[in-house]
Amino acid sequence: MKIAIIGLGVAGSYLLHTLSSEHEVKGFEMQKEGQFDAVCAWGASKSEMKKIFARININFDNYIFFNGKNIHLDLKGKIRKIGCKGLITYNKHQLELDLTKGLDANYGIRITPENFSVDEYDLVIDATSLQRVMLPKVKDQLLVPCVEYMVEYDKPPYDDFYVKPFSTASGYFWYFPLNGKIAYVGAGDYYRKHMEELNKFNNKHGGKILKKIGRPIRLSSPESCQPFTKGNVVGVGEAIGTVFPLIGEGIIPSLQCAELLKKNINNIPQYIEDVKKEFKVYSDVFRVIKLKMNNNLNPYNFILNSGSIWKTYRTMRKQEERFGLEVKMKDMAEILLTQL
Repeated sequence: MKIAIIGLGVAGSYLLHTLSSEHEVKGFEMQKEGQFDAVCAWGASKSEMKKIFARININFDNYIFFNGKNIHLDLKGKIRKIGCKGLITYNKHQLELDLTKGLDANYGIRITPENFSVDEYDLVIDATSLQRVMLPKVKDQLLVPCVEYMVEYDKPPYDDFYVKPFSTASGYFWYFPLNGKIAYVGAGDYYRKHMEELNKFNNKHGGKILKKIGRPIRLSSPESCQPFTKGNVVGVGEAIGTVFPLIGEGIIPSLQCAELLKKNINNIPQYIEDVKKEFKVYSDVFRVIKLKMNNNLNPYNFILNSGSIWKTYRTMRKQEERFGLEVKMKDMAEILLTQL
């Protein structure tokens, strides 16, 4: 087939790499090649990433920056250590560039429905994450604004991961070590109080800011991001809601979604059904997060939604290595029940 991929982030670059051997594929990315930036904190599960990239003969170990031992979880000023199960940071930027190397990847081109003819292609893949430029807008859209700094320290304030959830479960602050004395420091909050926490941390610990990134994260589940298609356009990854709402993690879900699309590249209806099945639990997580953010997770609603809360816990508990951390109900309950 003749295929266009719009957006060369995690899902788009993976699909350009994997589909180009069998199809005529052209990729488009609005960022310029020399200015291309892989937005997010670059954290993921080592075991899951190794599995995914081993399938396409890429040694993921070559891209790992930092192997975590513990997450320092700050709950109302009390630090609780959560053991890591392969949680790492990696060179997301370089990996995405390497996936497109030698292929028909076109950077610095902003695609819109007005300047792009979908009729020239058998299939157009929208991998534009939040923008989903070629698909209808999301109706039930929950956006969390985020700001992140890449900071270089003389003496890093933490030697491991540090996370501070906001009491409303509307976002959290994060410190993710990279290579050497460099870390990603960021925060996101539905109520837009993230800058207060971020500035407080930066004022306290200093460091040289190497770059600043600002972008929102959409926590709406795939169920809320339908339709996944429009004519011969099909969405993939974050464009159709593959972000785990509780922690805002989208790298592995987007790669899993891309694998489903590759598997069903000649059967898009089956792809849609597989996505709905694979990410069904995200709807339960999304429901709980919305209640908490709207301050409606009172004791009555907590019991009423205990099924969704249990599904969220069970999903993470059964897949600890996939999430890269130990999962305990008491940690989840304390985050959700704060300020009741």
